[in-house]
Amino acid sequence: MSKTSDRINLTNQFLIAMPSMADPTFSGTVVYLCDHTEKGALGLVINRPTDIDLQSLFNRIDLKLEIEPLVHLPVYFGGPMQTERGFVLHEENDGEPYSSSMSVPGGLAMTTSKDVLEAVASDTGPEHFLLTLGHAGWGAGQLEEEISKNGWLTVKADPRIIFDVPAEDRLEAALSLLGVSRSMLSGEAGHA
Repeated sequence: MSKTSDRINLTNQFLIAMPSMADPTFSGTVVYLCDHTEKGALGLVINRPTDIDLQSLFNRIDLKLEIEPLVHLPVYFGGPMQTERGFVLHEENDGEPYSSSMSVPGGLAMTTSKDVLEAVASDTGPEHFLLTLGHAGWGAGQLEEEISKNGWLTVKADPRIIFDVPAEDRLEAALSLLGVSRSMLSGEAGHA
């Protein structure tokens, strides 16, 4: 892309892996893009729950969580980068902001800070949040290249899909924002 003004900004968009996605890490995933600049992109996979629940993770970081049904909520695989680190995607707090949350245009925020988890443990945290281990990341121009090669579909994100739709239905729900279903997609790129 020749001019910076021509650059696309996919912040607050879903990336939906196409059937042609060769990388098994991202096959069948929906990624919420928290940040997309000329330097690269950062996102969180929102539809890959792990076998770790919140209570197990909170125990590992010395926080006591006794709030039902939060204790049984899954921790998600957020992507292959920094898998030892927790990332919290949450609704923006109307009151005091959490110390290190990055506001994402569209009403969500993302943080790696323990303060949000401490607030969750004390029942003063955000009502809606998704906790991942790891994140997805792309260098400058890498995501745009993958999109141009039919690796991803993009659509403006709907937070309800992240917080209200069961994980196994999020791919189909994200596709429905485009008016398509998984059965309509082909793994082959078409070029006129």
